[in-house]
Amino acid sequence: MSTVRAKKHLGQHFLNDKNAAKKIVDALDPKLGFTQVLEVGPGMGVLSDFLLQNDAYETWMIDVDDESIEFLADKYPQLEHRLIHGDFLNLDFSQHFGEKMAVIGNFPYNISSQILFKILDERNRVVQMTGMFQKEVAERCTAKAGSKEYGILSVFLQAYYHVEYLFTVKAGAFNPPPKVLSGVIRMTRNDRAALACDEKLFWRVVKSGFNQRRKTLRNSLSAVVTKDKMSDNPLYELRAERLTVNDFIVLTNEIANA
Repeated sequence: MSTVRAKKHLGQHFLNDKNAAKKIVDALDPKLGFTQVLEVGPGMGVLSDFLLQNDAYETWMIDVDDESIEFLADKYPQLEHRLIHGDFLNLDFSQHFGEKMAVIGNFPYNISSQILFKILDERNRVVQMTGMFQKEVAERCTAKAGSKEYGILSVFLQAYYHVEYLFTVKAGAFNPPPKVLSGVIRMTRNDRAALACDEKLFWRVVKSGFNQRRKTLRNSLSAVVTKDKMSDNPLYELRAERLTVNDFIVLTNEIANA
């Protein structure tokens, strides 16, 4: 098979800029101790070519597209069992990967958030991720407290990872070109083995705060903790977008002890 047809329903836009591909792969840092890298949605292998040149780690690939799998199996016969035909969102990481791994990809934009939440689910295994998203999503991932882009995704990712915006990629670097700019980010697991609070409650507090982001937390968190049990902590008088990860941890602990 000489080529793979990009499929709209899979959100496929194949990167054909080799310089950008090399920069994405070079952003991985094997010194973090991972020995396996999983590429999500490799398409026709523009990232894969660079990944397979590095023997510091073992390259794995997963794609849901039958045509891509056939193309990749033909192009990289050495992959054998390391080429997975399946849906990343349903992948059982424990079947294939050890304690430390990295994830990389030119990710399909229509399922960006689900991909990031899947990585969060596997955060104790995934020590680093480098990848391309729609620029707007990449900016949300790296947004700081106080900015309008800052939201649920920003807080959850930054609770467990150091998230960096690396560079922007123009539409012309893809076939077919998307209607948006793309942004490459790198997420490196931080030192928190766990949050210093009840993690399930933390997630509830963050989601409740941002689901009514125009209200102050004293009002938006009333479904999580009744107002009569809220302290006079000034954080309650702010909107969710003003709070850092550490502020949310402080508030979660207060609520847990209310």
